[in-house]
Amino acid sequence: MSKLDLTTEKMAEENGKSIDLSVELRDFINILHDLIREPSVVGCEDAFFRSLKRELEEVGVNVQYYQGILVAQGKEPESLVLSAHIDRHGLLCTGANEFQYAAFIASNQSELTGDSVSEQMMYTIDNRFQGQRVQAHLPYTGTYLGQGVITNSYICPARKNLIFELDGLDFLQPGTPVSFLDRLKINDGYASAQLDNVLSAAIIVYLFRCGFQGTALFTAQEEAGRSWRYALAWFLRHNLSTQRLIVLDTSPYPTREAADAQDIVLRHKDASGLFATEITEEIVQKCLELGITYSFKDVYIEARNRERTKPLSLGRTELGRLVVATDGNINGTTLQIPTTGYHTTEETASLASIYAVINLLMSYV
Repeated sequence: MSKLDLTTEKMAEENGKSIDLSVELRDFINILHDLIREPSVVGCEDAFFRSLKRELEEVGVNVQYYQGILVAQGKEPESLVLSAHIDRHGLLCTGANEFQYAAFIASNQSELTGDSVSEQMMYTIDNRFQGQRVQAHLPYTGTYLGQGVITNSYICPARKNLIFELDGLDFLQPGTPVSFLDRLKINDGYASAQLDNVLSAAIIVYLFRCGFQGTALFTAQEEAGRSWRYALAWFLRHNLSTQRLIVLDTSPYPTREAADAQDIVLRHKDASGLFATEITEEIVQKCLELGITYSFKDVYIEARNRERTKPLSLGRTELGRLVVATDGNINGTTLQIPTTGYHTTEETASLASIYAVINLLMSYV
């Protein structure tokens, strides 16, 4: 397997010829650029869903909007099911000049078990936000209300949540979402923004523009542990099951070197259960055929845990929760892009990894 390495000229080798990935991915980057500008704070995703719906309807895809999930289907909906959550971390006004991390407000904590990657990372990112600019929007319409800046953030042990102090948004009413001011940056072969998980949503939109005819599920509130319920409700509504669900996401790594050690990240399992072997092996074979390097995140975490006194969680993914809830009648695999700077506006992925995922999924078009 030959890795799609980038040189300083942001070039890659594929089948013996050099390609400029920033040019090759231009149409995709335009989609990602526009979607990143749309707010999608956990629990307040309606405005983003409407933007996504317009994007998909432009290419003639059948789109249905249900509570917590947008479903897009081509002419062969049962051929393959892709899924991506579309919520992003942000703040929620919960009182007079009081702001909390939206994913972990009290009303969401019943869905969280303490062993998700998001929950474990909360205790390591509380000091990352000082000076971060934010913007407020009306919850349903997404109408812009104003900007402010985070002056302080800390963990409240009683509420088990990140509490934020802001300058400039003291007029907001409780229930108002506040998103991080975010713009896509492309530099030296890398894309940076709050990529989790608008990156995957943009990939799916791009696939439909290229002729993908399967099904795509865009789910809300994954960061609050709820997205699997919306996906499950859709499967039950239509009396469907599948072993060919591919869930797209980003995957955090502590260093750029660790992230760049592979093009894509797969899993045999998460903390909930085992994933479908057949579709996982199918993805592995496609990687071998296309010269894409891959690793298994569960293997990576288990190896790291042998050297740690406090083990890392395997994480509870949307797919794993679906597997457990349906006794394996709904199953599949995950396909993830390695990143650094997870859950910040500086989350970074290599264009080589993005290209590899798109190239792999194009084999289903």
